[in-house]
Amino acid sequence: MAASWCIEKRGSIRNDSFRDNDNIPETGCLSIIVLGASGDLAKKKTFPALFNLYRQGFLQSNEVHIFGYARTKISDDDLRSRIRGYLSRGKENEGEVLEFLQLIKYVSGSYDSGEGFTLLDKAISEHEFSKNSTEGSSRRLFYFALPPSVYPSVCRMIKSYCMNKSDLGGWTRIVVEKPFGKDLASSEQLSSQIGELFDEPQIYRIDHYLGKELVQNLLVLRFANRFFLPLWNRDNIDNIQIVFREDFGTEGRGGYFDEYGIIRDIIQNHLLQVLCLVAMEKPVSQKPEHIRDEKVKVLQSMLPIKDEEVVLGQYEGYKDDPTVPNNSNTPTFATMVLRIHNERWEGVPFIMKAGKALNSRKAEIRVQFKDVPGDIFRCQKQGRNEFVIRLQPSEAMYMKLTVKKPGLEMSTVQSELDLSYGQRYQGVVIPEAYERLILDTIRGDQQHFVRRDELKAAWEIFTPLLHRIDNGEVKPIPYKPGSRGPAEADELLQNAGYVQTHGYIWIPPTL
Repeated sequence: MAASWCIEKRGSIRNDSFRDNDNIPETGCLSIIVLGASGDLAKKKTFPALFNLYRQGFLQSNEVHIFGYARTKISDDDLRSRIRGYLSRGKENEGEVLEFLQLIKYVSGSYDSGEGFTLLDKAISEHEFSKNSTEGSSRRLFYFALPPSVYPSVCRMIKSYCMNKSDLGGWTRIVVEKPFGKDLASSEQLSSQIGELFDEPQIYRIDHYLGKELVQNLLVLRFANRFFLPLWNRDNIDNIQIVFREDFGTEGRGGYFDEYGIIRDIIQNHLLQVLCLVAMEKPVSQKPEHIRDEKVKVLQSMLPIKDEEVVLGQYEGYKDDPTVPNNSNTPTFATMVLRIHNERWEGVPFIMKAGKALNSRKAEIRVQFKDVPGDIFRCQKQGRNEFVIRLQPSEAMYMKLTVKKPGLEMSTVQSELDLSYGQRYQGVVIPEAYERLILDTIRGDQQHFVRRDELKAAWEIFTPLLHRIDNGEVKPIPYKPGSRGPAEADELLQNAGYVQTHGYIWIPPTL
């Protein structure tokens, strides 16, 4: 689908880097083209994100027009009907939904022939002309809500038929969704095919975890607060866990999931991106390239993953899905230890844990500090200090610490310093990740997107292990749905140095 609007005043959405040229006109249409408009990703994520940007005033009704593009032969009204249920909140926003839907039109065409893309280009050009956009000042953003197998052909079609016509301040950018290949070789092949047609500044590899509120807060927490600076190293931190847990299985996506597995689906991208932000050194500035440079250094410092520091699992009943092969070796659960060979993190295990059909749903970062030397209160058995960042649900950050239990006795208890967003920021709507990232692509900010060398370094870490799993050399352990996963995973955590707190449970505060 494609959203187009004109930039008519200073302060609207535009890339400030173009303002240095006084000959560039202040007006110029921006078109967002999401290819695969009839698919689930577009319906569930892209359209709602664009609607929320429209509802908040980032897209004005007198400036925006929307084009859907896909192979499915449907009418404008058919597309509107398909997405309406994902936008509506009942009568609360019915008027806004109707206004938004009226902005939508649809273009049908294949992904590997010029006919459909010629029609798409014609539709976009007609809109740009109707808004008096000067040729060469228009901006086109192509969002690939598509399987990676069609990326190369779609890129060739865009390059041949739909590029911005000249370089007078306008641009053409593409946004590609994961998975970016299945291993190092396939990822590099895909990157080369896209890189032959588009320059790196034109390519936005999206990972929606980088758009989450608490993930975006990581750099601020680490580098804008003095008391974290001397603590954030191997002298004080014993281990770090980055956890993703779901309390449901593949739910009809078994065939797709079986092709990738939990490591490719979650750990190699989402959790590894979080690890980079937790472990990186302070960048020279907030410029995207400076930040991404530091993330690459972390990945390049990773040691090879040891088989003895990996536990895989597959929940019982996974192979009951008719789309999953009976002999599937695909893990639905994985716990592994990653180690960074540098001055700051030598000896500190980074424990990555992800799984489906577990006993809870959450994503969090758990930084566990070392024991206090000289424990005069004899309270070490109660647990260590921990700094926990709850990414979802119930966004929060809290510090677990030992305090005196209220009363006449000098006894200790585990408690917390708590910043729960729902309580502290009442009435503040936390934007969805896709809203932030679409806005970033419009602004030309690549900070929260994956660079090619970063992607390559990530696959270099995981490809050897993934090949051993694919070849059946490493087997997943069966576990019951609704459990914590294989017991061996808890043993691995213990061997890595993690000390579990007994008798303490964090409860999100009520409003």
